[in-house]
Amino acid sequence: VQLQASGGGLVQAGGSLRLSCAASGSIVSINDMGWYRQAPGKQRELVARITSGGITNYADSVKGRFTISRDNAKNTVNLQMNSLKPEDTAVYYCNADIRELWKLGYVAYWGQGTQVTVSS
Repeated sequence: VQLQASGGGLVQAGGSLRLSCAASGSIVSINDMGWYRQAPGKQRELVARITSGGITNYADSVKGRFTISRDNAKNTVNLQMNSLKPEDTAVYYCNADIRELWKLGYVAYWGQGTQVTVSS
């Protein structure tokens, strides 16, 4: 199983970016999916998560600016980021709890990370 993230880049404050992440491999089902970020010198933190039923959870710092969505048929999760601020600068990682073929239970997988840089 692999998670492939894309969509990072450099943007000015107030701008927008859209991150995408696709899960591939021998996937039976996916439970929660989400996005985390890690800024230099800081711990990785939750940005947003979404359940298989579409229930969302956001960090207070991004509420009202970021929107997480998923396509269960395509095994993808997206993060629309609007009104970006310099403090949003970080490496963003996608995450998914995946049940693989021939295996029991769900395992947390991580994407490779994509850099988001917001200039002031």
